[in-house]
Amino acid sequence: MKQQSKLTPKQEHVAERQTPAKAAQEFSGSDELLRHDAAQTTVPPEVAERLKKSAAKIPPPKVSWFKRLFN
Repeated sequence: MKQQSKLTPKQEHVAERQTPAKAAQEFSGSDELLRHDAAQTTVPPEVAERLKKSAAKIPPPKVSWFKRLFN
């Protein structure tokens, strides 16, 4: 059975204009998907500032005694 729309022809035309047609995008892996999502998402300034402060508190990784010996 075919599903019929209860919209009038004018309403259907308006509904078609309001829904933008987005092309489906296929990603080769999860890394590519995450990079694409990160490029599309803006970080609020408050969150960016808190992240900078938190990252500044993280101590740098300690250099092993073996590397210090030969540097």
